[in-house]
Amino acid sequence: MKANKPSLILFFLALLCTIIFDYTQQDVFALYAKAIVLPAIFIYYLISSDFKVGKAEGLIFFFCFIGQVFDLMDIEISEIGGIWSFLIVYLLILILIITGHQKISLKRKDILPVSIVVIFIVYLLVSVLSLQFDNMKKFNTLYTFYGIVLSVLSYFSFVNYITKGTHITLLMSLMAISYIFSDIFYIFNEYFSYSVVLVLIRDITQILAYFFMVEYFLEKAKIQKKVLHNN
Repeated sequence: MKANKPSLILFFLALLCTIIFDYTQQDVFALYAKAIVLPAIFIYYLISSDFKVGKAEGLIFFFCFIGQVFDLMDIEISEIGGIWSFLIVYLLILILIITGHQKISLKRKDILPVSIVVIFIVYLLVSVLSLQFDNMKKFNTLYTFYGIVLSVLSYFSFVNYITKGTHITLLMSLMAISYIFSDIFYIFNEYFSYSVVLVLIRDITQILAYFFMVEYFLEKAKIQKKVLHNN
């Protein structure tokens, strides 16, 4: 067994336990299971990358940890703390995507799918932000900026996949989709009455977002290593 496998197995066990405990509404046990997720996937990343962590990746994990701590603590400042933490995470990932990949070159055949993506992202952004409920009103400007940053991140991820279709762009797109659904269903959980289905989708997509994010980091490092080796 490779050295990174136990931590990956632990990650998926934590995901499975989260699903079970969410479904059975054992909130305390679900909390414990979710608390294992980030440490497990971070250890997997650390071992897989030969303990070489870039500054941006390190900061992303740091703010993911902070954001999850706010979420798990569920105190008065948890909402604003979580928003700021993951806003920084999205900004850092966006910088990595913009600076770490070749400029997007659109061909005629790409115009239609890219247009559909843009319309879909704008529709989601407007629809979700239009949900006006009491505990969001004081954070409307921050939520709007948060939504715009995630939308731009999603745009670059999806368009990179449409125009290039590589493994790394697929990972980028899966990561973006997971973060989108995680945030949308977080808001749905606040807006609608309690639903096990909404909670399950929120937690599963959030956990999978971490997995795809780490796989993206590892794939990016492999590509950079090949480029340096060829030079």
